[in-house]
Parts: sequence; C-alpha cells; structure tokens
Amino acid sequence: MAAQYGGLQGGRASVLVAYRQWVRRPNGTIKAGGSAFDVRLEEGPGGWEVTALHPARPGRAKREPGDLAQRVLAHDRIHLPPAAAADVRAGTLRPYPMRVLLALADDYEIDVSIVHTGHPRNVFGTTRLSDHTRMRAFDVWAVNGRRVIDAGTPGRLIDGFLRRAVAAGAYNVGGPRQLSGGSYFSDRVHRDHLHIAFNRDD
Repeated sequence: MAAQYGGLQGGRASVLVAYRQWVRRPNGTIKAGGSAFDVRLEEGPGGWEVTALHPARPGRAKREPGDLAQRVLAHDRIHLPPAAAADVRAGTLRPYPMRVLLALADDYEIDVSIVHTGHPRNVFGTTRLSDHTRMRAFDVWAVNGRRVIDAGTPGRLIDGFLRRAVAAGAYNVGGPRQLSGGSYFSDRVHRDHLHIAFNRDD
C-alpha cells in the first residue's frame, strides 16, 4: 500500500491511498486485485476526520493497449499498483509520459503511486484542472526502492531523478526539496512523493 498527500489546505486534506488486496474465493483460490481512494479529511475539535471517500474508476481496458502501454506494463523496473496499471491498460496516460517513464526506467527502479484515477480532478483547493486529469502526469513514491518520504533516502538520488525527468521533457516537477530552475517546485504536499507532469501528448 502507498499513501500520499493529494492536497493540503488549512484544515482540509486529500490523502491518496493506492493498495493491493488478495481475496480467497469459496473454492480456495486467491484473486489478486486492488484499487485507489482519494480520502478527504477535515480537522475538527477532536482531530482529523474522514469526510468523504472517492474511489478510483479506471476506464475499461483496451483490447489492444498498444506497444507503449504493453512495454510499461511489462517493464520489470516500473512497479504499478492496480489502479495505475488499469489506467495504463485503459489508455488514460498519454504517449509522451509513457515514453519518459520508460526512459527513466533505464536508469532507475520506479514505484508509481497514482496516474489518473484516484487523484482529485482539480489541483486541490483551486479550480485548475490537474495534469493527472489531463492524463499527462504520474506520481512516484519510491526510487530504487527508497521511499521519497524517508529521511534516510539520499537527496542526490531524488534530485537526480527529478533532473532526469526534466531533461526528458517534464515541464512541472515537484518533490521534497526545491531545485533551481523554472520547472521545479516543492511544498508540504510533495514531501512524500514526486510529481512528474508534461504539457505535451505525443
């Protein structure tokens, strides 16, 4: 399971939870599955309380996902939770982000958390459409097996990954530290994951 902020503003928050589950059928066989939720919380007198749950609703898988999608799904250095994998199968990630994801996997092992579904439609607390909704972004919670949020994860590993993403074409990249350059940003929401977004589809 991976959990990350989807937004934080005042006494309101969005926490995105991507998970795997295994269900034992009556005949004893095990069915693997999972999904993602956008969990909304508000801070009250007694602490934080869950106010809403928004489940991921991936589109139907394409009969033929296409070469790029198949390569992303089959890559042994790209780890996709069930909802993110379903997004790729449904074609809800544009070609260019998939190309960059594959290029990054040449140098890094990548644990993706969120692609499209399971993320707030708008940038939290605004009316601006999210790049996840535009199918032009993916979030990463671990690089080379090291979690972004862990204090012991080398800064040079995360910084190098972000710079490599920008060099490959990402236009809006967020993480736990502010890097120099107009493509980078950092805030409280991105202490626990990396946001890799694009402004082109091809």
